[in-house]
Amino acid sequence: MSFSAIIFDMDGLLVDSEPLWYEVETELIEGKGYTYADEVRDSTIGLRIDEFAKIIHHHYPKVADSPEAVAQLVMDGMTSFPAEKIQARPGADEIIQYVAQQNIPCAIASSSAQTIIEHFVTMLGWDNSIPMRYSAEFMEHGKPAPDIYLHTAKQLGIDPTKCLALEDSKAGTQAALAAGMTCYTVPDLSHSKMSDFDGITDNLFDSLHDVLDTIKTKGFFA
Repeated sequence: MSFSAIIFDMDGLLVDSEPLWYEVETELIEGKGYTYADEVRDSTIGLRIDEFAKIIHHHYPKVADSPEAVAQLVMDGMTSFPAEKIQARPGADEIIQYVAQQNIPCAIASSSAQTIIEHFVTMLGWDNSIPMRYSAEFMEHGKPAPDIYLHTAKQLGIDPTKCLALEDSKAGTQAALAAGMTCYTVPDLSHSKMSDFDGITDNLFDSLHDVLDTIKTKGFFA
């Protein structure tokens, strides 16, 4: 088996951003007197921000006047974090450095809004290493639909079956697989369990360090 490109998810995979999302969401929701239920949060993981906002507005209508207003409040909160609060996930810097050194075509395919993608990538200094960055906000359907992965593969000029996707969420893994890609998943255990992926994929890893070791050992890009 060999691949021609790597496509990265961002939140929870490259960036330890799920605690930041939770902080912003909790402040908005509980600031209006609600209790942020775990089952509501779980239903939004990996979704596009407009889809997330519709769910939040449905359950907590006093947060803002409309789903669009909810989405804007969340984006404002996420892009206000200073650099010291934005941390890479274990192994992210190493795998990005490896991909750059080996000249492997790569891109980000994220459910986050483009402004959030750009903010995080800039804060972490990955601008030059991952110059191609795409948001599902511009697709007809968000994850778990394959649209963002198919679009990203098209922009790279590489057949989806020759792309290795890296994900952390159930919705993202389903999206990559639906696009015909091989997906290696590093579940973010702040919101997921390994058992969440039963019947979806067996390609589960504890960290991006393990993913990189596998890529090197198997010579996927040799």
